[in-house]
Amino acid sequence: MEQKKSRKKANFFEKWFLDNRFSVILFNLLLFFLIIWVFNKISFVLNPAWMFFSAILPPVLLATIQFYVMNPVVDWLEKKWRVPRVLTIIVLFLIVVVALIWIINTIIPIVQEQINSLVKNWPKIWDDAVNATQNALRDPRLNSVRSNIDKIIDNTQKTLFKSGQTTVNVALTNISSAVSIITMIIMTLMTAPFLLFFMLKDGHNLRPYITKFAPQRWQKSFGKLLWDINNAISSYIRGQITVAFWVGVMFAIGYTVVGLPYGYTLAILAGFLNLIPYFGTFIAFIPALVIGIMTSVPMLIKVLIVFAIEQTIEGRVISPLVMGNKLEMHPITTILLLIGASAVWGLWGVVFGIPIYAVLKIIVSRVYNYYRKVSDVFDDDADSATEDASSDKNKQVKTNSNDN
Repeated sequence: MEQKKSRKKANFFEKWFLDNRFSVILFNLLLFFLIIWVFNKISFVLNPAWMFFSAILPPVLLATIQFYVMNPVVDWLEKKWRVPRVLTIIVLFLIVVVALIWIINTIIPIVQEQINSLVKNWPKIWDDAVNATQNALRDPRLNSVRSNIDKIIDNTQKTLFKSGQTTVNVALTNISSAVSIITMIIMTLMTAPFLLFFMLKDGHNLRPYITKFAPQRWQKSFGKLLWDINNAISSYIRGQITVAFWVGVMFAIGYTVVGLPYGYTLAILAGFLNLIPYFGTFIAFIPALVIGIMTSVPMLIKVLIVFAIEQTIEGRVISPLVMGNKLEMHPITTILLLIGASAVWGLWGVVFGIPIYAVLKIIVSRVYNYYRKVSDVFDDDADSATEDASSDKNKQVKTNSNDN
C-alpha cells in the first residue's frame, strides 16, 4: 500500500510539475526575471562594462552597416574572378572617398542653401499657414469648431516656442555633453574605416571561428544559427538602405520636375526617414505638403501626384524586389514593434527594433525547437502523431484486405 501511495504521489508530481507545459513555462519565466533581478542588484559591477560597450558601439555599428553593404561585392569578385580581397577593399574605399568628395562639393552646398532659406522663411511660411487656416475658418459653417481650432493653433505656437527655448537652454547648459558628442562622432569616423577594412578582409572567417567554441555535437546547428542571424541582418540592412536610396532619388527627381522649393532637402529627408518602416515616408511628406500648400494650389496637386507615383513604384516594384518578405514579419507585428520600441528606446528603437526582433526570433525559435526535441514535456505530441500514423496504417491494411 505504501509503495502504491508513493507511486501515486510521484505520478502526481510528474504530471503537474515535471511533465506539465504550463508549469515549465512559468518556471522558466521565473528564472528569467530572477536573472534580471540579480543583474539589477549588481549593476555597480556591470556599469563599467556598459560604459565600455557604449563607447565602442558607434564605430562598430557604423562599420557593420558598411560591411553588409560592401561585403557582397568583395565575395562576388573573389569567387567569380579570383580578385584578392585586399585589392577589392582598397578600390571600394577609393570609390567611397570619391563619392564623399562629390557629395561635399555638389550636394551639401545645395542642401545647406536650401536649409538656410527654409529657416529664414519659416516664420513667413508659418504665418501664411495660420492666415490660410483662419481664412478658411471664416466660413459660417465652421462657427461651431472655430474656437477649438483657434485654441489648437495658439497651443501649437506656444508649444513650438517653449520647445525651441528649452532646446537652446539645454544646448547652452550642456556644453560638456555637446563636446563629448562631437568627440564621439570624430572618434567614430576615424576608427570605423579601420574596423571595416579588417571586417571585410577577415569577416568570412568569423563564423567558423566562433563555431569552434561550441561543443562538438552542437557545432553544426550552432553554425546554422549564426548563418541565419547573419542572413537576416544582412537582408534587412541592405534592403532598407537600397529602398531608402531609391526613395530619395525618386523624390529628388519628382520635386525637381514640379519645381517644389527646397526639393533636394526634402528628398534627402525622405530617404533618411524611409529607414523607419511604414511611417518614415509619410512623416517626410508632411513638410513637403505644407510647403506645397503655401506655394500654390497647383503645386499642392503636383506634390500629391509625385507622392502617389513614388508610393506606387516603391510598393509595387522596389520594395517587393529588394526586401520581399525575408524577415517573415506580419505588418501588424511590425507596426506594434515600432510603437513599443519607440516608446522604450526612442529613435534607436525605431531604427534597430526590427533587426533585433528578427535575431531574437531566430534564437528563441531554435531554442524552442531544440527543447521540444529533447524534452519529455512534448512527448504527447509524438505519441499522438504515432497513434495517428498507426491508425492510418490500420485503416490502409483493412482497406487492402477488403479489396482482396
